[in-house]
Amino acid sequence: MSVGKRIYLKRNMPDPEIMNQFKTIPASNTGDVMGRNCAMNPRIHLVSSPKAQMAVGPAFTVKCRAGDNLALHAALNYCNEGDFLVVSNEEDDTRALMGEVMMAYLYLQKKVAGIVIDGPIRDIDEIGKWDFPVYATGTTPGGPYKEGPGEVNVPISCGGISVNPGDIILADPDGVICIPRKDAAKVLEDAKKFQAADEGKLQKTREGTINRSWVDKTLEAKEFEIIDDVYEP
Repeated sequence: MSVGKRIYLKRNMPDPEIMNQFKTIPASNTGDVMGRNCAMNPRIHLVSSPKAQMAVGPAFTVKCRAGDNLALHAALNYCNEGDFLVVSNEEDDTRALMGEVMMAYLYLQKKVAGIVIDGPIRDIDEIGKWDFPVYATGTTPGGPYKEGPGEVNVPISCGGISVNPGDIILADPDGVICIPRKDAAKVLEDAKKFQAADEGKLQKTREGTINRSWVDKTLEAKEFEIIDDVYEP
């Protein structure tokens, strides 16, 4: 087996009933019950115009050599409807890995849930209008090479977060988080409870009845000093 040039066609997949329930929970709430340690770097952000606020799907991972999209072209051939492509690009920002032609194939023909690229794209004047979730670091007219190496459906790092094939990708206007497949049921249970509590706090804030006494208690516990005076250099 040629390490560095492997294309795996099979993945361990998440329970679709569990996965689809995450569509009703903001990525921020889900992330908060995962130790606040699952969100991709904010340099990866939404660059298109999807009508639906939430996007979710099983990770179809692509490991690209910096600035090279041969493995990504392979992924376009082998991904399935509903997949969420997650592309590692060694954090390179010098070359766009995709443009309008490749993106249209994913959107119109393969009908994937979305794509996350740890790098730039191009043809943003068109892609930016599409009802299709595209997350990238930015744009550049500079095009990619097609030499390899690269791998498909192997563990990758994207936006500073580890992603395994079949993990659940949850994305909204705030950004992208990764939910480990094996932890999804417990995370969903906790996220639902967190969301209910968060909505309760928001309602009390609107009504002016929110209790913020915890702030002073926490400051005291953390040994903050509150000084009723002007700072003097």
